[in-house]
Amino acid sequence: MSGCPFHDENKAVDHGGSNQEGTNPAAAIPAPATASDIEAKAPSRATSKEGALACPVSHVNSTDAADQPVVVVTGASQGIGHAIVRKFYEHGWKVYTLARTPFTSKCPWAEGMTHHISVDLSDEASVRIAVDVLKEQLGDRPLNALVNNAGISPKNDQGLRLDATQTDLATYEKVMMVNVYAPLLLTRGLLDLLQSGKGAVVNVSSIAGSRIHPFAGAAYAMSKSALSALTREMAFELGRQGVRVNSVAPGEIETAILSAGTDKIVQTQVPMNRIGNPKEVADVVMFLCSDAASYVNGSEIQIDGGQHIG
Repeated sequence: MSGCPFHDENKAVDHGGSNQEGTNPAAAIPAPATASDIEAKAPSRATSKEGALACPVSHVNSTDAADQPVVVVTGASQGIGHAIVRKFYEHGWKVYTLARTPFTSKCPWAEGMTHHISVDLSDEASVRIAVDVLKEQLGDRPLNALVNNAGISPKNDQGLRLDATQTDLATYEKVMMVNVYAPLLLTRGLLDLLQSGKGAVVNVSSIAGSRIHPFAGAAYAMSKSALSALTREMAFELGRQGVRVNSVAPGEIETAILSAGTDKIVQTQVPMNRIGNPKEVADVVMFLCSDAASYVNGSEIQIDGGQHIG
């Protein structure tokens, strides 16, 4: 992560919910360290003195009560992922993050360093190792929610969408691995903990999964359509086991990915005539993981200001 994940809101635009982690291979997963080792390396909390960098997230919930709900969030290093982590943390959840980049020591949230696992979601072996590391950290503690937020949307050399006939098979395979197979592997690998916690799985799909989008390429669109189908399949299978599975499909959202022409899309296709905020996505994800959505299963909620009806 480049800086504290809770410092500075992103001011660019995520087109079609492409909450991408990037396409470069991740660094190898570091050897698990003990909590005491990492705590010793963590910076002391920022003071409120003038000029000091203070984390805007309240740390009053930094406890580890046995009944504290637990959530795992992928792609937590930017944009929508940041907002989701912040939302759960502020509501008293114990948050574990999985992302391509390592947790930074710049944030005075010490437990965030102990609860972060670096993982390359494009590598099946890396995903399986991350599941093992996470399960070792959780022990026999139930898992209340898994948010599969990470995704990649590759572009061509000019930064434009890759059409179906322009995309090589290796790119298709990598996008499918990150956007579809990794969520499947994580859900499958953590299923016993989700069952014990009567947990919820939320997959972050995209408006591009159901319609042509000028910035999201064919591989990305295909993967998000597949993720929506996977959501329905898992909801059907896992609902009987006490695990609910739903998805959200963001449209034009303010994140670190900016494409020219977004203003025109908002003006011509979004009835609410504005770009969405990552916090608005996080609010819906939080709802789907809460008891307020206890009878919601196999659904996909569009978060696009009405863009999907245009």
